[in-house]
Amino acid sequence: MTFRALALLSLAAASLVAANPATAQPHSSYPSRPITLVVPQAAGGTNDIVGRLVGQKLGEVMNNASVVVDNRPGAGGNIGTQMVAKGPKDGYTLLMTISSSQAINPALYKNPGFDPVKDFKPVGLVGAVPNVLLVNPSFPAKNFAEFLKLAREKGANYQYASAGNGTLNHLLGEMLNSMAGISLQHVPYKGVAPALNDVLGGQLPIVFASLPSALSHIKAGKLRALAVSGDKRSPVLPDVPTIAEAVPGYNGTLWIGLFAPAGVPADVLATLQDATRKALAAKDLRDKLDQQGVEIAAPTTPEQFTKLLQDDLAKWARIVKASGAAVD
Repeated sequence: MTFRALALLSLAAASLVAANPATAQPHSSYPSRPITLVVPQAAGGTNDIVGRLVGQKLGEVMNNASVVVDNRPGAGGNIGTQMVAKGPKDGYTLLMTISSSQAINPALYKNPGFDPVKDFKPVGLVGAVPNVLLVNPSFPAKNFAEFLKLAREKGANYQYASAGNGTLNHLLGEMLNSMAGISLQHVPYKGVAPALNDVLGGQLPIVFASLPSALSHIKAGKLRALAVSGDKRSPVLPDVPTIAEAVPGYNGTLWIGLFAPAGVPADVLATLQDATRKALAAKDLRDKLDQQGVEIAAPTTPEQFTKLLQDDLAKWARIVKASGAAVD
């Protein structure tokens, strides 16, 4: 199920939610102390930016509760994810994560230390973030059509940077190689920041990066955006085509979502789900997320969110296997 298909289904679900209030009544005392929102990526990245914006609004909705972001990066997101999976089941430790951690890592790592479905309960799908195919301004291709022509002529002579083996921006390149019939050479870095820095400096010509992390460089003219990875153009970059316009079927959207550990009390989970729906409906939050290039999700049921996760687990497992990427 694509993010767009999920959004269409969610419109129907939203009317049912409005007509049928949640059967579980809010817990009388929850939350009575600060909620920790674990972000399993480093500060300053896309998930951290979104997590802080959503956490702030979530706290406001829940009677000005304190929601504290706790960055726990490492092992591609596994460290923070494990922390929540094995932590308290009381609703005071939540996970704000991205599909690359929740849907790719189980295929990439022999033992990621968590089950992405069984160990968690979906609280709310926040939205989707496209990645952008970026080049240094000195790169000869001025648009994606020229890029494909050059890549097909010169193949592995062109290198692309990624945040590391098996990361989403690595696999987006591998998927492009496979679907477009090209052979870009992958160069892994330890994180997206050093990968971006080397492309900014001209050491490598090409990189995939999430839109929020690259937007300032694009606006400043320090990087040229050739195409976005989602199934539709980004409102933030309306003149930049999707890869799918030239390579039909290509779709590499990154989604962001909020989870609670499995075992959290049903009434607490219902409170969190309701508060998240209200937070994501707030205009000020939506405006801030929109400015970051986040496509905000339509109201989504837990079942729909779980189906999206399961579909992505199957999709990325195939891509990881085809790429040969693995992390012990």
